[in-house]
Amino acid sequence: MAEQQRVVWLDRLGMSDLAQVGGKNASLGEMIGHLAAEGVRVPGGFATTALAFHEFIDGSQLRPRIDAALAKLDVDNVPALTRAGAEIRGWIIQAPLPPPLVGEIEAAYRQLLVQSSNAPVAVRSSATAEDLPDASFAGQQETLLNINGLDNVLKAIREVFASLYNDRAIAYRVHKGFAHADVALSVGIQRMVRSDLGAAGVMFTLDTESGFDQVVFITSAYGLGETVVQGAVNPDEFYLYKPNVIAGRPAILRKERGSKEKKMVFSDAAAGRSVATIDVPIEDQRRFSITDAEAVELARYALIIERHYGRAMDIEWGRDGVDGKLYILQARPETVKSQEHDAQRLRRYRIETPTKVLASGRAIGQKIAQGPVRLIASAAEMDRVNAGDILVTDMTDPDWEPVMKRAAAIVTNRGGRTCHAAIIARELGVPAVVGCGDATTVLEEGQGVTVSCAEGDTGHIYDGLPAIEIIDVALNEMPAAPTKIMMNVGNPELAFEFCKLPNDGVGLARLEFIINRNVGVHPKALINFDTQPAALKAQISERIGGYDSPTEFYVSKIAEGVATIAAAFWPKKVIVRMSDFKSNEYSNLLGGAEYEPHEENPMIGFRGASRYVAPEFYDCFVLECLALKRVRDTMGLTNVEVMIPFVRTLTEALQVIAILARNGLKRGDNGLRLIMMCEIPSNAILADRFLEHFDGFSIGSNDMTQLTLAVDRDAGGALAATFDERDDAVKAMLAMAITACRKAGKYAGICGQGPSDYPDLAQWLVEQEIESISLNPDTVVDTWLSLAKNKRA
Repeated sequence: MAEQQRVVWLDRLGMSDLAQVGGKNASLGEMIGHLAAEGVRVPGGFATTALAFHEFIDGSQLRPRIDAALAKLDVDNVPALTRAGAEIRGWIIQAPLPPPLVGEIEAAYRQLLVQSSNAPVAVRSSATAEDLPDASFAGQQETLLNINGLDNVLKAIREVFASLYNDRAIAYRVHKGFAHADVALSVGIQRMVRSDLGAAGVMFTLDTESGFDQVVFITSAYGLGETVVQGAVNPDEFYLYKPNVIAGRPAILRKERGSKEKKMVFSDAAAGRSVATIDVPIEDQRRFSITDAEAVELARYALIIERHYGRAMDIEWGRDGVDGKLYILQARPETVKSQEHDAQRLRRYRIETPTKVLASGRAIGQKIAQGPVRLIASAAEMDRVNAGDILVTDMTDPDWEPVMKRAAAIVTNRGGRTCHAAIIARELGVPAVVGCGDATTVLEEGQGVTVSCAEGDTGHIYDGLPAIEIIDVALNEMPAAPTKIMMNVGNPELAFEFCKLPNDGVGLARLEFIINRNVGVHPKALINFDTQPAALKAQISERIGGYDSPTEFYVSKIAEGVATIAAAFWPKKVIVRMSDFKSNEYSNLLGGAEYEPHEENPMIGFRGASRYVAPEFYDCFVLECLALKRVRDTMGLTNVEVMIPFVRTLTEALQVIAILARNGLKRGDNGLRLIMMCEIPSNAILADRFLEHFDGFSIGSNDMTQLTLAVDRDAGGALAATFDERDDAVKAMLAMAITACRKAGKYAGICGQGPSDYPDLAQWLVEQEIESISLNPDTVVDTWLSLAKNKRA
């Protein structure tokens, strides 16, 4: 329909008009026409077509000049590319638009003003090869915001036309094999969503780093969304679980508050680039820029859009600060993780001996790279970057794209996981760490560093060039194992990646890792927040911003960590061990020293079940119970099972079980199984009696070894060699526990370090007919293959 028209209203467009109006405008029309009935809001407007662009270029006699300028251009010669691009853009901006096109634009613009009186418009680019599944032209052409008046609209359209020949666009087309003359530019003129007074961001219908497709990932910041896309701010992040969005259950798996120090707003300058970047007040920085309910609404829109297009999507959105409503600004196919076809092969990276961490930020990808630091202050210095360098800068924009492909890794001070640097790094397949804050000051020119994105959401830049291990796993070639192989998972940020390994679930999810990493504050300091010293209260306040209360922060962060692991492995079992910090470890949490005893040997001190039943810790344990109840009963992740560590006596066991029941974790309710850590000789000796109160044992081989052999597990020197999980006395304890479980028809597993370190111990456990062996993720494949080989033998 649009092929014979110069100007078309968006609501008359669809994906069949891709060649005439490009991916962005065709997608906007598709959503207006097909998804409005499902509640998806898209601001209206009109678009110029490819016909209009070609008439303009040909009628201005520009085609031969452009072709000649690009014919012999080496796009990897940055100075030559810069000169050619600037010259072509100058020609286009100076050329007048054809009178018939001007007339049609004027008529449509005046009609738009009737619909939205005096409303400013956004003038957006939509290349006819843009946003196709095999390429991401996103951000290469211009978008001009807050445009008022016909003359300014016409000027903005010429600038957008000219942006087809931005340096990065020229280079990208060459690298992707697109002929310049085959690409035209459609311009979309849309009513502006007043996100300058609200918030905006980007969302994906999968996890951008692992490709895990059961979540919607949302980034959000105050003001216009360009700050998020450009990487000028570190935004808030939300992960929502798709099945819960669909079912109407609480769906936020986890959320992280970004610094959001700047926001882009409308200014009173002459229209054209009439925006300004201003500081965000501290009190707003310490809040989330959207509510949980808004995050859920956005996720619902994302699922509607994904279902309509039948593929993973990359979506920009805005919240209008005037009417308070959420709008979809554009949607395009996700072009990196959804295009990875070798799902049966997994490559993982690991630093063998980590060195000093120099800087940290948000990890992009899961690779590790090494090389010399190249500090780049501006695009003018891009020719200093050599192949294999670590590009370190404040932030990037699309003009940097030609040189980013030469870098081994990219490190920025600013930006989040949906900024330009992150998007391009994923497409190029290079690791990036964005939003470090201080990378350009702590890293030195020429310094050899290692950039690691293999450790979860947080990426680290290490000093020097330590050895790197690369592990390749052929998932489609894994033989059957003789017992269930589960995993020990501490860091929820790695769960979406770990769940791709062959596994039968999680045999040990460590709550203390979540508390240490995601909370960082002693629970007593949160419970007694109002009585804390001013300095400590200020530190805690900075951490808990965005949550209703200090204790709600504690419950929520634990629930978020557990829910993330549970969702990643659903419907497989995830056995969550309640906190097993020792007193010295609790003391290291913010405010902890005030509440913890000094113990000469915390390993056999105030820990595990003894702590839960003690009056001085009871209210802290209740918060843990509330978090697990929220995950199981409210979010519906009933694959979570509860495990109690370090139960010294039967009396303690009964006391803990009673506390659990009083706080919504009654054994058997909603299918809840209670597992006990079997890690003390008394547990094995009285195994039959302990099992009367629990649904099974998970053996902790570390503590069982130290308490059976009377050797501190951290002992060095002459005693170090005595600590061995394979000692006959230790094996006797393990055999007693496994036999008791088999006799009672209850679960028998092991989650201690021993089977991960010693394949022969793993084999012995199989011979004892243990039900499951839970291993560290980096040993899962090797141990699995070893046990399968022994089974065949």
